[in-house]
Amino acid sequence: MNGVRVPCPFKVFSRSRVMDTAEGSYVMQRYIQKVETLLESLPYIRQFYGKTIVIKYGGHAMIEENLKQSFAKDIILMKYVGLNPVVVHGGGPQIGELLKKLGKESRFVKGIRVTDSETMDVVEMVLVGKVNKEIVGLINHYGGKAVGLSGKDGGLIKAKKLRAKGADMGMVGDVKTVNPKVIETLDRDKFIPVIAPVGVGDDGKTYNINADTVAGRIAASLKAEKLILLTDVQGVLNKDKKLISALSVAEAKKLIKNETATGGMIPKLECCLDALKGGVSKAHIIDGRVEHAVLLEVFTDAGVGTEIYKSSR
Repeated sequence: MNGVRVPCPFKVFSRSRVMDTAEGSYVMQRYIQKVETLLESLPYIRQFYGKTIVIKYGGHAMIEENLKQSFAKDIILMKYVGLNPVVVHGGGPQIGELLKKLGKESRFVKGIRVTDSETMDVVEMVLVGKVNKEIVGLINHYGGKAVGLSGKDGGLIKAKKLRAKGADMGMVGDVKTVNPKVIETLDRDKFIPVIAPVGVGDDGKTYNINADTVAGRIAASLKAEKLILLTDVQGVLNKDKKLISALSVAEAKKLIKNETATGGMIPKLECCLDALKGGVSKAHIIDGRVEHAVLLEVFTDAGVGTEIYKSSR
């Protein structure tokens, strides 16, 4: 490649070492197991080849170094085998940390950060100027071709002010419309879009939007094969606190109605349901604390979270 060495995201083993027969047999068995794992992924690679997968990246997966690296490698591998990953990221902890350093107190209403104009400046600086560039840099470091965007780029996300009963949320927004052309252009040119969840309103103002909401609406606009939300829990749990590996739309709605789903899981389920209604084939809420969680969910039989599918399955 014109003398340029591209970093390989996976470990390359040397064949120069001499081993005795027993050790060689053991090592060979390990490699056979690796090949069997690769073969297990083959039907999924064939099924999803050329399809778009939207991943909301957040939680511990964005903070712990080993998880950050495994996520970057997952995204690169997906692109190399013919899928079109689109990453939408959060950054709440990083925003809170900088606000604290600046001596500005964060105020939340129903889990949403109230965002005045000064806070919005910090939000945009952290999400677009820091977190987005770190993710892009890590993917590129391991051999990918990532491009950082915000919802303001190319008219990607038109925002509107989020209305909350009894509270002025300031510059907190909701998605009004999505124009996916810039994402489709990057996909065609083999780039990986990495998107910060801010948008611009008709008034020209910048709005801070929930990353789950942005990921869901982008997935719907692209008619994505999958929407994957990384979380800091196993997935959706039943009343006995055991993981539910698969849910129909009707079952997911029932979990919300009978209050089996609580707290932050409710908006995540609602995000998935909206995406499925908008044309996404399947949605997944997975445990981002597991290394290579995205690959495990997409390319293996077991998965690492909850799959939500349309009731006509």
